[in-house]
Amino acid sequence: MAKFYVQSGTVRIIVQAESSRKAALWAVHQTMQQVLPTADDADQTPTSKSEKANTQGFAVLASKVTVSERGFDRNDASTMSTIEVVAEWNQMVTTLDRLERMLYQAA
Repeated sequence: MAKFYVQSGTVRIIVQAESSRKAALWAVHQTMQQVLPTADDADQTPTSKSEKANTQGFAVLASKVTVSERGFDRNDASTMSTIEVVAEWNQMVTTLDRLERMLYQAA
C-alpha cells in the first residue's frame, strides 16, 4: 500500500491506502468520527467526545480534499470535492450498518 498525505481544512493526515480515493475516505471517516457514533469509538461517551473536542479542538473539512503521495501542500496533489467523498463515506457506513443488522438478525 502507498502512503498518502491527505488535507482539507484543518485536517492533515498521513494514510496508507490502496488509492488516493480510499485515503480521502479514511480521512473523512476520522473527521466524522469526532461527532458521529461509529463502531470504532463505541467505548467513548458523548461527554468524553465533547471534552476531547474542547481540549483538542475539532477537525474541520474544507470544500476540497487534496491527496498527494509526495507530501502536504503540493501543487501536483489530486483534488476531490469534499461533499462527494462524504457522500461516498455515508453510503459505505449505511451499507455496513445494514450488513451488521442482517448478521445480528440471522444469529
